This record gives sequence, structure tokens and C-alpha cells, in this order.
Amino acid sequence: MDVATYLIQCLNAVQYGLLLFLVASGLTLIFGIMGIINLAHGSFYMIGAYMAFTLQPLVAQYLGGGFITTVLVCIVLAALLGYFLEWAFYSYLYTRDHLQQVLMTYGLILVFEELRSIIIDNDVHGVSAPEWLSGSIQLGDLMTYPTYRLFISAVCIIVAVFMYWLLSRTRLGMMIRAGASNREMINSLGIDINQLFRVVFALGVALAALAGAIAAPVSSVYPGMGNAVIIICFVVVVIGGIGSIKGAFIAAMLIGFIDTFGQILFPQVAGVLVYIMMATILLFKPEGLFKQG
Repeated sequence: MDVATYLIQCLNAVQYGLLLFLVASGLTLIFGIMGIINLAHGSFYMIGAYMAFTLQPLVAQYLGGGFITTVLVCIVLAALLGYFLEWAFYSYLYTRDHLQQVLMTYGLILVFEELRSIIIDNDVHGVSAPEWLSGSIQLGDLMTYPTYRLFISAVCIIVAVFMYWLLSRTRLGMMIRAGASNREMINSLGIDINQLFRVVFALGVALAALAGAIAAPVSSVYPGMGNAVIIICFVVVVIGGIGSIKGAFIAAMLIGFIDTFGQILFPQVAGVLVYIMMATILLFKPEGLFKQG
């Protein structure tokens, strides 16, 4: 493997790991902090991708905006959807056992897939990246790397910094962490924990939809695309430590490098390398790389 090829694979691993973190960070908020086993989180990733596909021409026609404006509209709509879903469905699950959480969120997967089939169709669609990000940078004499993939990595890094600042440096983050530890105490202090968790859930849904929207030009938009990410997102949350944003970031980057280079160096067993890593880490650190909080 020459230097240019190695560098490209490193960039691919970083981009995949960062995008995985973007999806998994939303699941970390919902599963790790709120205690909801949300199997439908991958569907929010799919919804973000399909919104980017359907809204892009509408945004261009009525708002005069391009891809970035479309992504911003997707984030707002996804947050509103998450707020409604938490109020209508998820708010009843906090005191229920995990089996009821799994059954209801799995039912939502079926509902979202059926609605997607009715409203759109079952074909594979493409989303065009903005023209100013359609170029590439030169790596070596023969190889280039798409500028849009660098854009994805930059967006994910900005979101990671924002998440760290929000949860560790703001009053809202302090209330979220306190509410995850003791809901009754937060209520007794006069803070509406139900409203707080509704905002957290909306943020988690918006993060997943953002990941789907910016990934759409690279991965295309197709039925069941959310099912492909939900399992690996749970792996990220478990490896990093349930409720730890920092742990989710490190776990996502580890998975990005192991999966990318595993497919090149050990293609026969690449599909199980991530799970072998998870089993090894949990053997020595059952709580994950970092404890919550």
C-alpha cells in the first residue's frame, strides 16, 4: 500500500467514523441519557436522507436556496418531528420495561417504512451535492479525494464540539445530566423534566436526520437504509459507555478505522472485526470505555 492509498483510506476511515458518531450521538442522548431503547433511531437517519431528496427541489424553487439550505430545513423539520413523537409516543415509555420499548420502537420502524413506500416509492434515488463541493483535492500523482467527503468530516467535527460544549459547559447540559441521574430531584427543583427530555429527544432526532441528509449525496437514498446503521450505532454507544458523548466519539473513530482497513487487509473477516473489538473491550471494561457523566 503506497502512501497516497494509505492517506485516502485514513481519510475514508475518519469520514466514516465521524458520520457514525453523528448518528450515534443522537442515540447516546436518547438511549444513554433518557433510558429509551430506540430501535427507530435508524429510521430518523433514513428520514433525513429522504427529506434531503424530496425537499431539495422545493427549497430551490420557493426559498431560492441550495443544498445547505435544504439541510437546515431538514434539521428544523426533524426536530419538530422528534418533539411530536416524544410527546405522542415516547413519553409513555419512561416507566415501562425494555420489552415494551423495543416493541413500540420496532413498530415505528414498520410505520416509517410503509409511509416512505407510500409517499415516495421503493426506488433508489440520488441527491446532488452542491456544485462548490463537487471537486476534489490531489493526493499524489494519480489519486484525488472528493471535497464533499471533507465537508462531511468538517460538519461532524463542528457538531462534536457543539455537543461537548452543550452538555459540559451550559446550564441546559447540566440539567440534562442531572435529569438523567435523578428525575424526581430535578422535578422538585421546579424544572419541567418532561419538557427537558422532549427537547433532548428532538435534538437526538435532528442529529440523526442531519447525518442522513449530508450522507445522501455519498450513499444514495434507498429503502431500509436506516436498518443498516442502527446496529452499529448501538455498538458505538455500548463500546463508548452508555451516556458518554466522548466515549461515543472515540468508539466511532475506532470502528471507522477497523472497518475501513479491515476490508482492505482482512476482507474475509472484515464483517466481524468490529464485534470482536466490542467483545474484547467489554471483557475488560464492562461499562464501556467511559462511564456516564
